[in-house]
Amino acid sequence: MFARMKTASGWLRAHAAWLRGLAALLVLTACGQVAVEDEGSAMTRETVHGVEVSDPWRWLEDAGSERTQAWIRARQGESRAFLDAIPERAQIRTRLEELWNFPRWSAPVERAGRIFFAHNSGLANQPTVYVSAGLEGQPLVLLDPARLSREGTVAINEWKPSPDGRYVAWSSARAGSDWMEWRVREVDSGRDLPDLVRWCKFTSVSWLPDSSGFFYARYPEPPAGTELTAVNKNQRLQLHRLGMAQEQDEVILARDDHPDWGFAGEVTDDGQHCVVTSSIGTDTRNRVFLKRIGQSESRTTTLFGDFDASYDFVGKLGDEFYFRTDKAAPRGRVIAIRADAAEESAWRTVVAETDATIADARIVGGRIAVLVMDSVRHRVHIHEPNGAKVREVSLPAQGTVSAFSGRPSSNNLFLGFASFTHAPRVLRHDLVSGETVVWREPASQTGSARYVTEQVTCTSRDGTKVPMYVVRRADIRPDGSAPALLYGYGGFNIPIMPGYSPAILTWLEMGGVFAQPALRGGGEFGEAWHRAGMLQQKQNVFDDFIAAAEWLVRSGWTTASKLAIHGGSNGGLLVGACMTQRPELFGAALPAVGVMDMLRYHKFTIGWAWVPEYGSADDAAMFPTLLAYSPLHQLKAGVRYPATLVITADHDDRVVPLHSFKFAARLMELQSADAPPCMIRIESSAGHGAGTPTSKAIEEAADRLAFLRHVLPR
Repeated sequence: MFARMKTASGWLRAHAAWLRGLAALLVLTACGQVAVEDEGSAMTRETVHGVEVSDPWRWLEDAGSERTQAWIRARQGESRAFLDAIPERAQIRTRLEELWNFPRWSAPVERAGRIFFAHNSGLANQPTVYVSAGLEGQPLVLLDPARLSREGTVAINEWKPSPDGRYVAWSSARAGSDWMEWRVREVDSGRDLPDLVRWCKFTSVSWLPDSSGFFYARYPEPPAGTELTAVNKNQRLQLHRLGMAQEQDEVILARDDHPDWGFAGEVTDDGQHCVVTSSIGTDTRNRVFLKRIGQSESRTTTLFGDFDASYDFVGKLGDEFYFRTDKAAPRGRVIAIRADAAEESAWRTVVAETDATIADARIVGGRIAVLVMDSVRHRVHIHEPNGAKVREVSLPAQGTVSAFSGRPSSNNLFLGFASFTHAPRVLRHDLVSGETVVWREPASQTGSARYVTEQVTCTSRDGTKVPMYVVRRADIRPDGSAPALLYGYGGFNIPIMPGYSPAILTWLEMGGVFAQPALRGGGEFGEAWHRAGMLQQKQNVFDDFIAAAEWLVRSGWTTASKLAIHGGSNGGLLVGACMTQRPELFGAALPAVGVMDMLRYHKFTIGWAWVPEYGSADDAAMFPTLLAYSPLHQLKAGVRYPATLVITADHDDRVVPLHSFKFAARLMELQSADAPPCMIRIESSAGHGAGTPTSKAIEEAADRLAFLRHVLPR
């Protein structure tokens, strides 16, 4: 969730006692709220802005208590017994494993003649990082995650080669937690240096030009035992120099007077400056500063001093700095500025705003590569520094560019490409010749001719047109006989694009229809589309999703009883809100790692950072909006809810599992015995999704599809 959860322009990675004492610690005290624990019951009632609110399963917030642990074990046993008893599950799992077993590569990174890339041969739990001499050199293993954990629960989050190609800074995370530890591996020896950088979340690193150290962002060390629960604030940007202890790292930028501010630093390709970005939570608006490498903090120059728009650093050519911004351009434009003339009147528009949304931009080979979203598919354009368009890069199909990388000093632009029916591959575009070739792709491709991908338009309640992809087997007809799976997200300016998934392909093979709408709140059509689905406008997202569901039924692709909905994180909130608002419209619901308690989400770990998107219940003006759609609080007695499999994980420290615990407990409490089954699947030693081992991903997908196969009528 929250792919933008990295400080500055978006972000969006303890064990037995991971929520110990939280219930007592986080009792609401602000806004005149008074909590009352009923004698002889688990009910918590409180008055919030004059409204009485019940929270009968509040005690599940203390996941370290024996009472909660017993509840978790009981729910795990129930769901495991139910899912394992489904006759088709074994066959579904086998097919998932077959479809998952194909090679995958990351886009390569070039440094000083060396090429670094990650590769998964198929069913490895985590990808391995390789190094080679040149693009076609013999790959050698550099970072093998299998050596970090036998179960595959330790993931390599990110890796960054130094400018001289001598070192690679790499981060790891355990059991799905967002906490990262950075180490430095010497490429020639294959050994790690003594350096260890801890307490990092939502941060990358950026090397100094002489490869002697790197910039990174960190949070204060949380109290022991609260690593998965403590609120994360007061991030600071620091400089780590190789061979030094972390305690000696220089603080580049910190604002204790603004604990909600986050920071990131990126060194320009010429090594002269560090571009420092500051943001507030997941708000896309940010500030940008410029620090000359080797000079003191006092010499920091302000480029964009107000949180008035989004400014994403693209690169530097000569004495001009290029940024992608939505200032006066909701769908984005690329501008160039000089450090000594940063006022808006001196900006030079390089790539102007159009009807397509600029998703990303890079300076590669002295030119500007621009990634745009046009009708919910990606296109790649090449421009000269003066803005003149050189060409459009030819892509294999209507799909998604998942990787978009290159360097100003190299003519190679690397593109990771996939679609619903095209397996991921890596393309290399030559900026000089204009030729695009395949650098790596699987030896065999799924037969895309068997499937049809169409883009349709739904009309939301207020008349807004919402595009949606519908994918099916070519022989499926709109006669109402097929089950359908509707997936959505709708938030945080994150675009949901066509993507390749063995789980989706398995569903299609089973005769199912898959649908994916571009909901308001996302980033498919720029900042205006995003803002139309946030704060007081959040209901628009749910209306869009409901309109998509109604279109599928009305068009004959399925019926309400055969329609399932699925989403994760903010998408889990989407599913929870829609199944409580329109329970009769769906046959099944799969809310995964969802934000289900909209009145208390901001009181746990990084939840406070989502206030710019959702608003806070501490705000009397926002409270009625949040209460009106909060999935936990909108569950009602006497309502027949669809069959529901709530999905979460015990080490999710982004959307802490108490959301899913309380929602599932309340749902199971209210669902009558003769109603469709409702249960919760709680994964152990896993988190919000990033770094999930392949084996666990296959098992979860098998459970989801088997559940749908069992509960939806045939």
